[in-house]
Amino acid sequence: MGKKYIIAIDLGTTGNRVFCFDESGKPISSVYKEFTQHFPKPGWVEHDPEEIWRSIQKLIPAAIQQGDLSSKDAISIGITNQRETTVLWNRKTGKPVYNAIVWQCRRTTDICNALKEKGLEDLFRKKTGLVIDAYFSGTKINWILNNVLGARDLAESGDLLFGTIDTWILWNLTGGKSHMSDYTNASRTLIYNITEKKWDPELLDILSIPESLLPEVLDSAAPFGTTSASGIPEGIPIGGIAGDQQAAMVGQNCVFEGTIKNTYGTGCFVLLNTGTENIRSKNGLLTTLACDNKGKAVYALEGSVFIGGAVVQWLRDYMKFFTESSESESMALAVDKDDEVIMIPAFVGLGAPHWRMDARGALFGLTRDTTIEQIVRAALKSIAFQSMDVINAMQQDSGTVIEELRVDGGAIKNRYLMQFQADILGIPVLIPEIAESTALGAAYLAGLSSNVFSSIDEVARLNQITSRYEPAAPEVEREKQKRLWQSAVKRLL
Repeated sequence: MGKKYIIAIDLGTTGNRVFCFDESGKPISSVYKEFTQHFPKPGWVEHDPEEIWRSIQKLIPAAIQQGDLSSKDAISIGITNQRETTVLWNRKTGKPVYNAIVWQCRRTTDICNALKEKGLEDLFRKKTGLVIDAYFSGTKINWILNNVLGARDLAESGDLLFGTIDTWILWNLTGGKSHMSDYTNASRTLIYNITEKKWDPELLDILSIPESLLPEVLDSAAPFGTTSASGIPEGIPIGGIAGDQQAAMVGQNCVFEGTIKNTYGTGCFVLLNTGTENIRSKNGLLTTLACDNKGKAVYALEGSVFIGGAVVQWLRDYMKFFTESSESESMALAVDKDDEVIMIPAFVGLGAPHWRMDARGALFGLTRDTTIEQIVRAALKSIAFQSMDVINAMQQDSGTVIEELRVDGGAIKNRYLMQFQADILGIPVLIPEIAESTALGAAYLAGLSSNVFSSIDEVARLNQITSRYEPAAPEVEREKQKRLWQSAVKRLL
């Protein structure tokens, strides 16, 4: 008998990663491939859906080979994905009618403003838990239907399909047999009613979206089909799907009411599990669907920071301040003087709790002797400050006193950032042994639906906390830093 394993496909914003996990949730292998970012106009962000699919066709066999595994021993596949990114494709040819419009893209700002001017914000908020913003999928679908030649005709004839990236990859993995998504992804589209748990006819009508485009929606742990695609081992069940942030909650065992995590990726995403309570935020947060201990839908409050780790990529790729992102840590730690340099990386607007699509990035407090290292430090601090704003809003909305923060994502390797996050919040920051919580959550869901695990906490307990950052800054310094940040944000807005 070979070694049994679960495959997790992590569909990110800048690249894809495929993991193989054993039956106790320990990683066996991991392979990664970046894909191209397209910026056709200022504020527009696109991906090539076919490039994303081609990378998965290569990565799955590569992960199996790297782990010295047999495809016959694959138990199940879990998928997790960048949410809100929108793909429309021809049902008959399988070809996208346009590039994927990425969650970061701001092209539908005018559509959003028109909806707000009609007084529809409260209606959308009540039904979807979301604010009207270019971030979400609904206005992206509308844009493609109205701006891509022939798209509307295909939609009206029933030959056009919509999906977020999970749905697009699932459809290809199953050879076009499964057009499905899960509750967590559906809840990010601006057209899904999170109370009634169905596509909302009134919202579809407002955005002129035919319901025939839309995928079937299932629990996050469910039978989504089996593999039947070129280059992929045949007949592997696909048993789990969740949006990346909800999958990270699963990986962090935040499947119980009152638990909270922050993922530091391209953006930062804080989610607080509120159980069966659908809390409508008064402080600029979103209400969304997440997973309970069995992969069923529950509610969560979410705050989205659009530019998290992406600010470090910007310093690397555009400012040329360093060649490896990891160098940002040592540069920040090398600064031995106080300053009032504040960076607000609002490159694509400000997300929660401000929701200002028109905001743009800014640097405050520069002096003649400001160094590159100080700007790098300010960039890292901006990630923690933005997360702080979200967590403060979360405590106000829920009445929950947050006593610790579980974290994951690539940027948690940065010791300066993690310590500053603990200092500015005044609570411990906890890092698990397996920090790839997003992929791990997808694997847990796939294992749950395949009866490898009986519950999420059964396996998640095995992922021990291995690092703790305790707050070390004096209260007076913490308050000073908060004031500097809040003053800069006020000036920007």
